[in-house]
Amino acid sequence: MNKVTQFKCATACVVFFFFAVGCSQSTTDETANKKSETEQATTTKTDPTKLKAEIQELETAWAVADNARDVNALAAFYADDAISMSNGKPMVIGNAAIKKDMEEGMSKRPKGVTTSYDVMDAYGSDNYATEVGKTTRMDSTGKVISTGKYMAIWEKRNGKWICIRDISNEDVEKK
Repeated sequence: MNKVTQFKCATACVVFFFFAVGCSQSTTDETANKKSETEQATTTKTDPTKLKAEIQELETAWAVADNARDVNALAAFYADDAISMSNGKPMVIGNAAIKKDMEEGMSKRPKGVTTSYDVMDAYGSDNYATEVGKTTRMDSTGKVISTGKYMAIWEKRNGKWICIRDISNEDVEKK
């Protein structure tokens, strides 16, 4: 084979290589775009006003159970695999452990203390919601004794919102 023929073969191989790589990349991009469209179709955004109202209904029911010291009703809001992270405590993992932690907390709470939960923001999709809220704790006379804030992640399972993660802490008292 002469040098001109070798050069033509080498050039053809290089051109074929770049053509194959270019076609392969285009197919990969198209596949990624189709996957992204599918993911968007299955995770549609929810009307934030409607979602906030739904989550506030949950928090209102939560407050009723919390103020009644009904640990069973409170535990029913949590998934079996939930994780709760409270102020100044280690992480609590699982519904049973969260329920036990709530029982211990309730036993230390003074009689007549009530808490309200106010949803500040809620956003998400049809199946997941993130909530940001604040708490107000009052004594038996209605005097505010502490405030705090929290975040919760809710997942819709079997058509029902259930808490899968939460974190909360109290505000520092101003002196």
